[in-house]
Amino acid sequence: MSTTDTTAGPAEPLPEQFQTDRAFLGHPRGLGILAHVEGWVGFSYYGMQSLLVLYMTSYLLTPGHIDHIVGFGAFRAVLAVLYGHNSGQALAANISALYGSLTFATPLLGAFIADRFLGRTRSIVVGACLMTLGHFLMAFDVSFVLAFLCLATGTGMTVLKAQVGGLYAPGDHRRDEAFQIYSLALQIAVIAAPIVCGFLGERVAWRWGFGAAGVGMTIGLAVYLSNLRWMPPDPLIVREGQAERPKLNAREWRSVGVLLLLVPILAVAFIGNNEIFNAYLLWGKANFQLVFFGQTMPVSWLISLDAIVSVVTTLLVVFFWRWWASRRKEPDEIVKIASFTFIAALAPLALAAASIQAAGGHKVGLAWGLAFHIINDIGFSGTYPIGMAMFSRVAPPAVNATVLSCFTFCVSLSYMLIGKLAALLGTMPDSAFWALHAGLIAIAGVLLFICARVFKRTLAPATEADL
Repeated sequence: MSTTDTTAGPAEPLPEQFQTDRAFLGHPRGLGILAHVEGWVGFSYYGMQSLLVLYMTSYLLTPGHIDHIVGFGAFRAVLAVLYGHNSGQALAANISALYGSLTFATPLLGAFIADRFLGRTRSIVVGACLMTLGHFLMAFDVSFVLAFLCLATGTGMTVLKAQVGGLYAPGDHRRDEAFQIYSLALQIAVIAAPIVCGFLGERVAWRWGFGAAGVGMTIGLAVYLSNLRWMPPDPLIVREGQAERPKLNAREWRSVGVLLLLVPILAVAFIGNNEIFNAYLLWGKANFQLVFFGQTMPVSWLISLDAIVSVVTTLLVVFFWRWWASRRKEPDEIVKIASFTFIAALAPLALAAASIQAAGGHKVGLAWGLAFHIINDIGFSGTYPIGMAMFSRVAPPAVNATVLSCFTFCVSLSYMLIGKLAALLGTMPDSAFWALHAGLIAIAGVLLFICARVFKRTLAPATEADL
């Protein structure tokens, strides 16, 4: 085994087979493979996510079980630094928030490793193996902390998004739609994951739910390994003493700087969507009428409801921009993102109105939840996939995977912010709680429009910016 130091070099020219391949819905067949794999990754992630808080509050963190977790004392000390000293349901919420944050933060480190050392393909394989191991370890009390670390680290190394961008030449206008199709596969997986894993975990045994997530991850790994020939070439890995990676020029450094500036703004823009896994579930459990035909619907199934709505809204957004492009010039990506951020700001207002109706302990119908999901998912479908495409296009090739992972870091920061905001639930009127979210998202929309004006030449496609 060689111990020679390696770094990631410049990307190879895109082979002609990818430029002419339209076998999958007018896109390279590699997009279909990556979407399929991402679907299984999403199934495992969201299946586990739908169980995590319930598992901890109902079983793991109860007396007689919490004492069996190896390394939990040190783990809890870290949580205390981030969120304060908590126990019971609050502690479970802290752990869930940290998990969500880490799974979107570690891709930055994973992409750096992929760009500089392992290459994207090997990084994805290692990450998928760690995720699979983590899901199976989650079934046992004693290995919870180890499972947590395996899952967070493994998720960070599965840099599938960078390979999606690698299927297209810089000027290929199919890129935006490719990321929307890729995101659609994830949304479909989210529909099934809470239903399957949630039912097995809550009605059969917790370990069955986590095991189902592990099986899904295993299938995704098998699909990826059996279709490597359709993957785009990795950036060249050059050994020490060979030609060094080209240095970034002034325009490329400016592009990186602008993208990094957008990270905290987008984090605020995403808080309404990401509350679905935190305060929204707590508020929904307390305020929604969930009894149907004498049976109480698991509150975690609201995640599946959101995914169903999200599939429809993603398709609507795709077809909307196709319709728009057939009649007039499309706006730049940053303008699209800013516009749909204002739509997303309306979603928490639906919950604010429902909170007024629920005052005094009254249960409200799921129509309020459906309104929230429809508005939120229209906004999110017009921001997240297009933002991913913009980061992929604007980021310099030499650091593309690393900079693209900064986009997922937006979600990590959003989860950290949510961890702070969720603590306000119950300390103020629920209507004010959700109105606060709407106001913060609207402020993010204003800042995005300002960035669209100030940094137009940097963020616009090169063919236009260089005129």
